Amino acid sequence: MINVEKVLDFAIEHDASDIHFICGLNPMVRIIRKLEPVENTEVLTEEDMNEIYDYLIRGSLEKDSIFKKTKKLDTSLEYADLRFRVNVSMSNDIPLFTLRIIKNTLPKFEELGVPDIVRRMTYQPQGLMLVTGKTNSGKTTTLSALIDEINENQNKKILTLESPIEYRHKSKKSIIVQKEVGIGGDSLSYSDGVKNSLREDCDIIVVGEIRDRETMDAAIETAEAGHLVIGTLHTKSCAETIDRMINFYDISDQSTMKYLIASLLKLVISQRLLPGTNGKLVLVPEVMVVDNIVAGLIRKEKLSVSEIEDAIQSASEKGSVGLINSIAELFVDEKITLEQAKAQIEEKNIETLNRTIMQLRIKKGR
Repeated sequence: MINVEKVLDFAIEHDASDIHFICGLNPMVRIIRKLEPVENTEVLTEEDMNEIYDYLIRGSLEKDSIFKKTKKLDTSLEYADLRFRVNVSMSNDIPLFTLRIIKNTLPKFEELGVPDIVRRMTYQPQGLMLVTGKTNSGKTTTLSALIDEINENQNKKILTLESPIEYRHKSKKSIIVQKEVGIGGDSLSYSDGVKNSLREDCDIIVVGEIRDRETMDAAIETAEAGHLVIGTLHTKSCAETIDRMINFYDISDQSTMKYLIASLLKLVISQRLLPGTNGKLVLVPEVMVVDNIVAGLIRKEKLSVSEIEDAIQSASEKGSVGLINSIAELFVDEKITLEQAKAQIEEKNIETLNRTIMQLRIKKGR
């Protein structure tokens, strides 16, 4: 018989980020990027998986109905004064579970390693800002720390749309309204929530995930109407983010959308997390400030990823941070190894990385 709370306690004690319950394996936790089995547990059986399901669903007929219809469910759990983001899915007709531990205390924005231009850009009265990266790249933490920073220092009404709500914010200098998206939530979809925000006298709308054209349309319309929209996308670089945004649309609409995106998009931060030399995760940021040069590249008939990357690298005085510069600085500061640094870029850019490292060492007297 599986003791779910024993596994949760182990994960909390060892500062894990995620917990995995998969039939045929021991319960697993992810600690600083490594998957490790939970000590003193046995291989999970189908009966165990059904017990875990009952523990997490907690008798909710609505959640049970959603899972049986869609074979997936996003929900949350509260245990030991912590919140857990829970995803339930299926494999070989048996449920499996992925839990993300949400810490109660948010790190301060300046502690994350996110360049300050991202914070400063939130003072823009309108436009679109995007926090991007692959799964487990810290997007939610950055977004929540950014909201907290605005809440501490600006007098705004902030509406967040999340699935599910992770960090619970308390209104300080700003008013914060948090809405859960999904069946049984506060809004049926992200796009519905963004559209309705136009009637809610909001200054800033935070979209937990822009995953389809309808949500992108709503975000652009809201930014055009005079609001600041901050959203996330699952893309691995700033240039790829632009490409993804444009490709939400049919070829016949892309020319028009390029002009809208070029005028409304203010900043993109693309981030990665690497195990640092101190045993903790290190943020690797790439930041693109959309100036006249980048806007011109977005409007071009054929989008060039390499031209956008070059524009980012050469616009440091405006706040942009190129990926190579970011990686080189972390290596020179001895936060990551050279092998890690080289693994983050394409082979053709290794020479540029080496040159950037040499320049930084001279600049810092190392």
